[in-house]
Amino acid sequence: MRRFLPLLLLVATTALAGDKPTIEELLDATDDVNRGASSTAVMSMQVKTDRYERSMKMKAKSQGEENSLIVILEPAKDAGIATLKVGDNLWNYMPKVDRTMKIPAGMMSGSWMGSHLSNDDLVRNSRLRDDFTYQMVSEPADDGTGEWVIELVPKPDAAVVWGKVVVTIRPDKVPTKIEYFDEKGNLVRTLGFDRIEQVGERQVPMEMSVIPGDKPDEFTRITYDELTFDVEHDASTFSLQALKK
Repeated sequence: MRRFLPLLLLVATTALAGDKPTIEELLDATDDVNRGASSTAVMSMQVKTDRYERSMKMKAKSQGEENSLIVILEPAKDAGIATLKVGDNLWNYMPKVDRTMKIPAGMMSGSWMGSHLSNDDLVRNSRLRDDFTYQMVSEPADDGTGEWVIELVPKPDAAVVWGKVVVTIRPDKVPTKIEYFDEKGNLVRTLGFDRIEQVGERQVPMEMSVIPGDKPDEFTRITYDELTFDVEHDASTFSLQALKK
């Protein structure tokens, strides 16, 4: 599980018009749709599995690709639970027992807050152009209809669990979905981007979803209620002490 966070801290790049983009520019735009200098967001997360459904509201802060803090606001029974990411390290704070726990390597593949995201998803940062070889499968037509479709295969030495990744991108360089396949060609999960809106100078997907390939009726959906870019965070924001505030 890789390159989804700061998935919860959505920061989109500005779509550029003009000359035909290169494949590398399209891949960078896809990588950077959820990365940026800094942000603060309030969002809702809905999780549906074959065993349960749950909804949560949370506040998230980010600084670059290295630091993020997510605090659960609702429901009341989970309020105050917090997750801190600093570099490749991840901690959870449980307010009911006043305990901070660093997530060990053996638990990184576990589900984050019962969602279809793993702890590992929150930590891993990589660039598509660095980990994969790639080729263009299709392009938008001259009249602007259609989308860019790029197929990627992991490099032999890349620390990637996927057998293939397919990225679909709008003509304005905003991704609409990323499909992840295993080595046998089976669809493992789809990351979808929806509700593209203008936020400042950026075209931003205000809703994202993760859908497992073998359980298409299940999903984790994240909707942004508030989103602010270029926020000046205090130096102590991404510290173990901040987890308990």
